[in-house]
Amino acid sequence: MQTKQAVHTQQAPQPSGTYSQAIKVGNTVYLAGQIPTHPQTNEMAKGIEAQVEQVFKNLAAVAEAAGGNLSNIVKLNIFLKDLKDFPVVNSTMEKFFTQPYPARSTIGVAALPKDSAVEIEGIMVI
Repeated sequence: MQTKQAVHTQQAPQPSGTYSQAIKVGNTVYLAGQIPTHPQTNEMAKGIEAQVEQVFKNLAAVAEAAGGNLSNIVKLNIFLKDLKDFPVVNSTMEKFFTQPYPARSTIGVAALPKDSAVEIEGIMVI
């Protein structure tokens, strides 16, 4: 088995529990779920579009710390408190990704940490 390496950056929110921002094994990076808090202030972004944008900025910071970028993400798992926000996720993703887009799943959930409207995790290959 290849060695696991924790990835950490101050440019994304700090873990609030017993997990790493990402784990790198070989050329695969497993990005922990990010919520829309600003890393410097720990304040939650306001409004669904701003929340989705902040989540992608947080994911980008962790991806960069792991030696890649958002274009290296091959799979996203998106968790939404309201599936009616799905079109906002699509339009916001177009600001951060180009084709071919990552594979993804979008799941409606009852609650997320800090009452966030969205959380996104991913898998990246670099």
